[in-house]
Amino acid sequence: MFSISELSQQTGVSTQTIRYYEGISLLPQPKRANNGYRMYDDQDAERLRFVSRARRLDFTLEDIAEILAFRDQNEPPCQYVMDVIGHKITEIEQRITDLQRLRKELATLYRVGLTMPEDIEMKRCVCHLIKIGLPKEDGNNE
Repeated sequence: MFSISELSQQTGVSTQTIRYYEGISLLPQPKRANNGYRMYDDQDAERLRFVSRARRLDFTLEDIAEILAFRDQNEPPCQYVMDVIGHKITEIEQRITDLQRLRKELATLYRVGLTMPEDIEMKRCVCHLIKIGLPKEDGNNE
């Protein structure tokens, strides 16, 4: 058995976050020592490591709660986890596409902005281009 600060050191999760996870039932309420201090065991540490790693993989707290609910009911959560991972991959691919589009637009805006004068009225400068947008470069004038 170990204290919350020892659990925090073992897992790299702050004591504040541990208390939060207890409050939203991702971690069970801990046993208490005679002095009222929280006491944890290896199962608590293992569960907290899972929660922490799942968060780093961008699983939502709701996803993690669902996975742990399967586990707590002695049911395999694997298909649910695979579904979440597949959805996350799709989201990441969309974010990458969006970021690439944003990077291209910013690079073009930067390149054009280097050739423009400064203008306090923001009518002939890069600020104006931010407001109105860049002209389309697709070569299709339909």
